[in-house]
Amino acid sequence: MSSEPHLHKRRGLMLALVSPSGAGKTTLSRRLVDEDPDIALSVSWTTRPPRPGEIDGVHYHFVDKDQFRSHRAQDGFLEWAEVHDHYYGSPRESAFATLQSGRDLMFDVDWQGALQLRTSAPEEVVKVFILPPSMAELKRRLISRGQDTPEVIKKRMTNAYGEISRWENFDYVLVNEDIDQSFARLKIILEAERMRRARQPWMGGFVQGLLREDT
Repeated sequence: MSSEPHLHKRRGLMLALVSPSGAGKTTLSRRLVDEDPDIALSVSWTTRPPRPGEIDGVHYHFVDKDQFRSHRAQDGFLEWAEVHDHYYGSPRESAFATLQSGRDLMFDVDWQGALQLRTSAPEEVVKVFILPPSMAELKRRLISRGQDTPEVIKKRMTNAYGEISRWENFDYVLVNEDIDQSFARLKIILEAERMRRARQPWMGGFVQGLLREDT
């Protein structure tokens, strides 16, 4: 046999991690990308101007509205949204190129973006929803991080009820009581999904080779 199974390249996957604000999505996604060299954050296109410290092509691809609309008209996005008069979208071509290379992509999207991804690439997307252990704990986390005014926290809590009601649209649901435990479970999900037969394009040839062997 010419090579061992572990030398064969798998096909990457798209991981859409979604939660209401404060439930732990950002912490989990950053930790996973920092610790796992086989997964990267998808870099979105946006029409909003760069913020201080943001680098074009690293944090976002910054484009004008005409460029964005033209790319959208050519079906160039896996998902897109308009937020506060600015467009955001996940580019299709670069995403599939990354998957073909054997790397995974993490998508920072809301529940609507995750469902758009499922529609655009149903065989590629793994959707994980992160729940808080309670609404009281979610509010406590939002207050303790000290980033938002009381009015913003109230709005985030109101939005959380609508977001959480979409939990049944996801492949996996994690209740984030403990961040280390949730991270361990997320890694288990990712590893299992990486091993799906459909993501092992070399497997057919390997099995045929086995069947041709003499004992």
